[in-house]
Amino acid sequence: MSTHASAAQQKINLRRPDIMEAVQAKVLSHYRSEIVENIRANGGVLSSGELTVKLAKEFGFCYGVERAIDLAYAAKKYFSDVSPQTPIYLLGEIIHNPDVNEQISNMGIKIIDAKPSDETLEKLNPGDAVIIPAFGTEVVTREKIKSKGCILVDTTCGDVMTVWKRVRQYSKDGVTSIIHGKAKHEETKATTSQTLASGSGHYLVVFNLAETDYVCDFILNGGDKSVFLEKFKGAYSDGFDPDLHLKAVGVANQTTMLRGETEEVQRRFRAVMETKYGAADIANHFRFFDTICGATQDRQDALEKLLREPMNLLIVIGGYNSSNTSHLAEMGEAKLPTYFIKNATKMISSDHIIHYDQHKKTEVETRAWLTSGKITIGVTAGASCPNNLIEDTIRRLFELRGIPIQQVLSSNN
Repeated sequence: MSTHASAAQQKINLRRPDIMEAVQAKVLSHYRSEIVENIRANGGVLSSGELTVKLAKEFGFCYGVERAIDLAYAAKKYFSDVSPQTPIYLLGEIIHNPDVNEQISNMGIKIIDAKPSDETLEKLNPGDAVIIPAFGTEVVTREKIKSKGCILVDTTCGDVMTVWKRVRQYSKDGVTSIIHGKAKHEETKATTSQTLASGSGHYLVVFNLAETDYVCDFILNGGDKSVFLEKFKGAYSDGFDPDLHLKAVGVANQTTMLRGETEEVQRRFRAVMETKYGAADIANHFRFFDTICGATQDRQDALEKLLREPMNLLIVIGGYNSSNTSHLAEMGEAKLPTYFIKNATKMISSDHIIHYDQHKKTEVETRAWLTSGKITIGVTAGASCPNNLIEDTIRRLFELRGIPIQQVLSSNN
């Protein structure tokens, strides 16, 4: 490697006080909301006339997301000061929120594919900065970028890295990783790549309890291997053989899945292994660790509590490709009319809202969604949704009732 490349890979301190002071000021100017802070201080309730808005106790940016954004802004500040000509690239999205990613792009950070092609990699030069997003990246991608002599700004969430540590250990011990998650999600792809880091690991991704039951039945009763492999195509490691590699399994998960479902996945795999091999030998055939993200769980718990209160409908704000946000929407849909929107512009009028249908995987339109008369609306947001978007939503709800937000705030103080 050239001297230039070696120097480029020296660590840079993005958390210098002068950098972070400037970063915090800019981040607050972009994403902070005094109105949301006031509502939170007021017990999460805002009322005026016949409209009441209830905000979940936990919502919006988590620590991991805040850290990722801070580091991206810090990278921009550092290189603008030290080497303005240095290109800064971001692998895919910093987090799953289109408004935040647009803001990052507007700062002059160039977004490239999460899994860049060889052609894209060829354009990278020693000393270029590459930001790894909050949900991490695949081992091979990381190594290719490092080999180019690029400076890595790694914003991977600590909870995600905890999962990586677990699945690497599974692989070292000859245990197949069963990963509860979405096979095409960037975090899950990064995690599955970690199972292969030692060169001999295997993984299988299960999305839900139906897929879990299918695998458990195969473990207990066997079946047609070709049918199994076709069913899970794209969700297992190269060379994976269900007849061979399901004798010892360790459960892990995409950190943003529903805790209750992940716990049930664990329970069902443990039960089938005890049935097949006996409780006395379970340690040789089954392992698990609790790797659900704490912030994800806090938001789910807060929404579960909010859903026990009388409400007419729920608004969930966040990126449509955000896993933790989609689970909040699922929780709402099970209880009452729920509208999953990426920002306030989707509330066209009191008669017209555009929202995301997770089953159809597209935006749909609903009419007469905001009825007249007395109404209570719940509001929550995923861990990648900034407070300014939550404020915009609350403002819009009162606006649709003809009530200026300042009037609402003054009457609630």
